[in-house]
Amino acid sequence: MSLADFFSPVDLDKIKPAQGYRAGQLGSKIETYSEYFPDLEEKPHLVIFGVQEDRNAINNTGCALGPDYVRERLYTLYEGEYNSKIYDLGNIKQGASINDTYFAVKTVVAELVKQDIMAVILGGGQDLTYAQYLAYEEMEQKVDLVVLDSHFDLDEQADMENEDATTSQSYLNKIFLHQPNYLFNYSNLGHQTYFVSPESLRVMDNLFFDVHRLGELMGNINVTEPVIRNANMISFDMGAIRSSDAAANANATPNGFYGEEACQMCRYAGFNDKLSSIGFYEFNPAYDNNGQTALLLAEMVWYFIDGFYNRKKDFPLQPKSQYLVYKTTLKHDEHEIVFVKSKKTDRWWMQVPYPTGGSLNERYHLVPCRYEDYTTAITGEMPDLWWRTYQKLA
Repeated sequence: MSLADFFSPVDLDKIKPAQGYRAGQLGSKIETYSEYFPDLEEKPHLVIFGVQEDRNAINNTGCALGPDYVRERLYTLYEGEYNSKIYDLGNIKQGASINDTYFAVKTVVAELVKQDIMAVILGGGQDLTYAQYLAYEEMEQKVDLVVLDSHFDLDEQADMENEDATTSQSYLNKIFLHQPNYLFNYSNLGHQTYFVSPESLRVMDNLFFDVHRLGELMGNINVTEPVIRNANMISFDMGAIRSSDAAANANATPNGFYGEEACQMCRYAGFNDKLSSIGFYEFNPAYDNNGQTALLLAEMVWYFIDGFYNRKKDFPLQPKSQYLVYKTTLKHDEHEIVFVKSKKTDRWWMQVPYPTGGSLNERYHLVPCRYEDYTTAITGEMPDLWWRTYQKLA
C-alpha cells in the first residue's frame, strides 16, 4: 500500500487567492498534492497533512473540515529567512471506522518519522493524538509527550473495552494503558484547575508526570520552553487558547493562553531538536469569526516552521567544548547534581543518573531544565524535576 492511498488531494482553486500567490508566499513554496502525490524520496524537511476526522471529537462536530481553512490562511504567509522544502500531502480521508482513520494516521506518521521528516498534523479531533502516539510503537522507542490543553483528557467514566472509547476526552486513558508501554513522560501545559478532578491530579502525581496549570504560566511563558524541548511529540488543543483569541472551538472557554503565547510555544516546539511530530487539533471553522482562528492557527504553524528552520542543534554533549558543566552538592547528602549549559544558546540540561539496574548503555539521563533548577540546587535543595525524573527511571 502506498501512502498516497490514504490521502485526498487539496483543491487549490478553492483556497488560493484570485490573483494567485506572490513570490515568497508559502503557497508558492510548498509542494502540494493537488494533482500528483509528492515524492518523499526527495526528502522534504517537513510535511503537512490534514485529517478529516471528527467522529470522536466530543461536542465539536465539524472540526474535520478545519485543515483546508488553515491552508487557505497559511499559504498567504511569507516564508522567513530560510530555504524551505515543505510538502503538503493533502487530507487523510475518513476511514470506514474510526480505527481505520487511526491506522492511516499511525502509518503516515511512522513512515515520516522513520525517514527523519517532521510531521505536522492539522486535525480533526484531539483523539487523533492516540494514533499519533501509536506511530512510535513501531520504532520501539520511549516517548515524551507534551499536550497543551485546558483539561486532562482522562475521562474516568470511559469504557476502555469499547474500541470507540478513544474520544477527545479520553484518549489519554488509551495512551497510559497501552501495551507495550513506550510512554516515558507526559506533560500538560495550561490546564485549568476547575476543569480537572482531584483524582486526575493524583494520577499525574503518582505517575510523576509534569502538569503546569495556566496560572503558573501566565506572563511567564518561558517556563514552558524546557518542557516543550523534552518532547518527541506534541498535541495542541486549540481549546487551550482563550475564546476571545480562538473562538473556533465548540468547547472554547473564557480563559486560556493568549494567541501570541501560543505562537511563542509553537516556536519553542520548532526549536526542539528531538521533536518529530506535532498535531494541532479541535479547530472548528463553523465557530470561526471572520476567519480569525484559522489565521491564528496558520500563524502558529508559521512560527513552528520558523523555529524548525532555526534549530541550533545543541543537544549535549558533542562537542564537549561547546558546553559548560556545573556540579552542585545537596545539603545532608553526598550526592552530586550535574548541570550542562550550552554556550551557543544558554539552554540548560540536568543529568539524572540511572538507578542500579537501569540502562546498560548510559550512566545518566539528560533532561532539559531551567536556570532556576540550577539555582535551587546550589542552595542545597533537590530540584523537583530531578526527583520526578529519577523515579521514572527507576
